Amino acid sequence: MHDVILHHYPTSPFAEKARLMLGFKQLSWRSVQIPPVMPKPDLTALTGGYRRTPVLQIGADVYCDTALMARRLEAEKATPALFPEGLEFVAATLAQWADSVLFLHAVSLVFQPESMALRFAQVPKEFVEVFSKDRAALFSSGSVSRVPLEQAKNHWPVLMARLQQQLSRSGGEFLLGDAPCIADLSVAHCLWFLKATPVTAPLVEDYPEVAAWLGKVLGVGHGAWSELSAEDALKVAREAEPAALPDEAFSDPNGFQVGQRVSIAAVDYGTDPVEGELVFAGVEELILRREDERAGVVHVHFPRIGYRIEAR
Repeated sequence: MHDVILHHYPTSPFAEKARLMLGFKQLSWRSVQIPPVMPKPDLTALTGGYRRTPVLQIGADVYCDTALMARRLEAEKATPALFPEGLEFVAATLAQWADSVLFLHAVSLVFQPESMALRFAQVPKEFVEVFSKDRAALFSSGSVSRVPLEQAKNHWPVLMARLQQQLSRSGGEFLLGDAPCIADLSVAHCLWFLKATPVTAPLVEDYPEVAAWLGKVLGVGHGAWSELSAEDALKVAREAEPAALPDEAFSDPNGFQVGQRVSIAAVDYGTDPVEGELVFAGVEELILRREDERAGVVHVHFPRIGYRIEAR
């Protein structure tokens, strides 16, 4: 058995989602701190170029995108369930809405000048400039752009009213019933992001039902974790072998074949492509085999939804 390793940094909202998933599953894990901006040479040695945060590593298998990480952790430990029986589609769909629509609105609100001035009040000016350029590059290609601030402010009461309505009618304390699931964790990380400064915290606190629910979700914690160096994480990958491929037929509607050289990239933002040998194409997941002099032979896993695959 290999340790579960999370490559992340503390202020990343999607990293908070991953930390909450690990806490929800009551898992022990290793924490590798990565830079919040490029370059990230230790991370990309594992991923082949994927730069988004976080990344999950188990031995020589590397998982990109929290949507796929959730499914991997569900396979690691079935209960408590991130995808409750009978509500799998609803939970995944609500999570996808949160990770896209709600998240992009939260980004716009957090990145307004008054909020950023507080977030970076104690940060050197040079880093603020680097960070701004890095985030501009992150959104410079792909299918989405930032939501204009005025639009985000206009939409926000609608989004929160819908969350309040769902909470009032779910039949339990959480979005889909008596227990939290992937839907709750996906919404929660966006609101956690907003609570970081007094400028944006009222956008959550002004909705008491939502604020109370958020406190319960964040209460699942982060599980038990210990620090690991990036070099040691690379050593783990180098000394391990990728896990056996899923017991599922290879199937690709665009005709890609096992062993074909391809690239896979996100379509929305952070669209840096990862090249490798396609070894698996399943209903939810694509897997590339790649080799790196520091990481050795690794399998890099991507979800189908939100990613494109191209022949090289």
